[in-house]
Amino acid sequence: MDVSYNPVVVVNLVLATVIMLLGYWGYRKSGRITEALVGGAFGLFALSHLLNLLGIATSDLLIITLRTTAYLVVIYALLRVASGHTYG
Repeated sequence: MDVSYNPVVVVNLVLATVIMLLGYWGYRKSGRITEALVGGAFGLFALSHLLNLLGIATSDLLIITLRTTAYLVVIYALLRVASGHTYG
């Protein structure tokens, strides 16, 4: 495991973690799944940044898979909002 300090990755990790926590908090207060979906997606982004920082992400395929999944979850959440299905 090769831990490396990259300030850009650290900032991305912190911000993604904050958005993940806000998504969870918003879901707990409102009950809307959209907030949980966005929070979960940013949790995946945070995980990919953490793996990069810790040097665990030895495969680009792992990072691409995590980030692609996160983007698809955000797209799905926004499609729910656009179609008026924000509850449940």
